[in-house]
Amino acid sequence: MQGFLGNRSVKRGLTVAAMVVLVALVLFLAYQKNFGPKAFAQWTIDGIRGGSIYGLVGLGFVVIFSVTGVINFAQGEFVMLGAMFCATFYALDVPLPPPLKLVVAIILTVIIVTLVGVIFERATISPARARGAHIVTLIIITIGFTITVRAIALLLWGSRAKIVPAFTNLQQTDVIFRPLGLTLSAQSLWIWGTVAVVLAALYYFFERTMMGKAFRACAINPRAAELMGINPSRMSLLSFALAAAVGAVGGIVFGAATRPQYDMGLVFGLKGFVAAIMAGMVNPLGAVLGGLILGVAENVGAGVTGLYGYRDLIAFVILILILLFRPQGIIGGGERGVEQT
Repeated sequence: MQGFLGNRSVKRGLTVAAMVVLVALVLFLAYQKNFGPKAFAQWTIDGIRGGSIYGLVGLGFVVIFSVTGVINFAQGEFVMLGAMFCATFYALDVPLPPPLKLVVAIILTVIIVTLVGVIFERATISPARARGAHIVTLIIITIGFTITVRAIALLLWGSRAKIVPAFTNLQQTDVIFRPLGLTLSAQSLWIWGTVAVVLAALYYFFERTMMGKAFRACAINPRAAELMGINPSRMSLLSFALAAAVGAVGGIVFGAATRPQYDMGLVFGLKGFVAAIMAGMVNPLGAVLGGLILGVAENVGAGVTGLYGYRDLIAFVILILILLFRPQGIIGGGERGVEQT
């Protein structure tokens, strides 16, 4: 039985069958409740908005895992810190016009959260790796950091939600467009545009700069990269800095579309992890696509069933199905780039 389930063709067939069953179930429920194409289109638009942030979080998972082999479960906390710091800086009473005030708040937030990622790596991950800590130990360290950051955030900001101003008119209630009878907030356009800019910037960094090429070399084969004069420790530091910056940006743009709280990182960390798993933990673009798929899937599933309070359950179901049938990922997945030592 184990050999049968271990066959690649069988796993692929079971994966396709599971997806077909889920899609058929969704369509059946939609038919039963008289949901038409307009409802699916609205759910898809809303799902892409949240899925874009899941993709950015998943991108952070991939960046760190590719170089260090560490699954950074603190990635969601970078998103939370981005939203909370931005709200805090914008709320300060400084003599600046609102647009400039928001820009300054964004810049300060990205810098501070990036420094948090750098300090985290230098203070915990790097010393542990130097002592030859097992990879499981490193993962547990990231979980401990997550709990610590969340507790500190509760002490700093309390349990009340904060407000990050929307970028279009600096108001929480943004302009609403209604093309074809569909509701599309202007902040969604900012979210999608931000994801596109981040991907383009990372592509340029990895493909066109010497530092980016050194990063990729370390991700493919750290031992060979070290022999060529590349410092894996420095690349590890860079990976945490990039992941923290990306997480902060995601928290800022999504925080303007919702009310950020100190514990929001847990949900984003889970769903970003699912997006990264879809990409086999090694494909940055696949992680973003995985986040979009997850966002649409959970929104459509919740809309069809009406169980909006259980939409997070969909992420767990997708995670379990992938780990059971396609642990190498379903979007550009493959063998892991980091060479085991």
